[in-house]
Amino acid sequence: MTAVTTVTTKNAVAPAIAAGAAPPPGPRLAPGAAARELELKRGEFELAVQLGHIRTVPDPGGGQRRVTAREVARLRAAADFPEGLRERVRTVGTGEGADLLGIAPGRFTKLARTGRLTPVRCYLNRYRAVVWLYLADELVELALREPELLSGRHPEPDGGQDWRARNWRGRRVAMLARQTDDQWEQAAAVASALDSAHLAEIVRDPYERACLRRLQPETFRIHPESAIAQGIVDRVLLAEEPDEVEWYRLRLVEALADARDQCPAPRPIGDPAAQRGIPAAVEPVTKRGAPAGVEPPAPRPLGRTGPRTAAPAARPAGPERTRRKPTPKEAGAPVPRSLLRRLRREK
Repeated sequence: MTAVTTVTTKNAVAPAIAAGAAPPPGPRLAPGAAARELELKRGEFELAVQLGHIRTVPDPGGGQRRVTAREVARLRAAADFPEGLRERVRTVGTGEGADLLGIAPGRFTKLARTGRLTPVRCYLNRYRAVVWLYLADELVELALREPELLSGRHPEPDGGQDWRARNWRGRRVAMLARQTDDQWEQAAAVASALDSAHLAEIVRDPYERACLRRLQPETFRIHPESAIAQGIVDRVLLAEEPDEVEWYRLRLVEALADARDQCPAPRPIGDPAAQRGIPAAVEPVTKRGAPAGVEPPAPRPLGRTGPRTAAPAARPAGPERTRRKPTPKEAGAPVPRSLLRRLRREK
């Protein structure tokens, strides 16, 4: 006879095995359904996922990451739900952030420019100006941790440098990498901070570059699209300072090594690399549906939202057929008189 050890509490008696077991995860909810269950707007839900407040799991079908019913139940069981979760993802701009800290907007901007505050989001307004958003919770923490920054002499930027874009890039790459276990997606997150020239120099394989572009994270859209607005976006998305560029280059080299260890980038059948032991993909999957066997398009600056240039059609395999050059008469061109006289003599 097998003895069963029990755990006795004040109100219940249950087997020890059952008491220590975690509840089943339950069904996996799509992002839209999970946001409704958690009473969050879509933007609030996305930011909560990026910050790690909501845990997600991969979709077995390869789509967007999903939220388990158990995770939704955990968040809904909190005593401060839903206000507490909303407050953790509440963002404020310069004016509202200055009011929250009780300081002038000019002082708030200088704190952000010197790197004391790190933006969590940004967008272009209709005047093509970058609007930075900050977490309200982080502003309160700064006021409690360093109250001397809120009064006295204004902090001066280090050599006039504005740290907002640089700090936002670092935070964005870290949040994107934390959302996935796929090494190629993590490498694509790092590559999004480098321009096409650096990317082509580090990633020599065109199919690996195509894979990184396929997995490139979404950026903010530009309406309407213009070269001026795109230039502003690129200055926000892409690293410019030499030390920052070098840091992302080193990070990308490491991320690529991890990605190649996990699995090779997809490539068409018959590629020489496949004959060296790299498995060939029967039909590489692309966002635009590019067919297998077509050379990936030339790298373009990351962060652009315009349509991609279609790759040139691949030549058919095998030797080309040689065709007889048509005579001038067959081609419909006028026959020179000297040629007519020679033809009459031959007859």
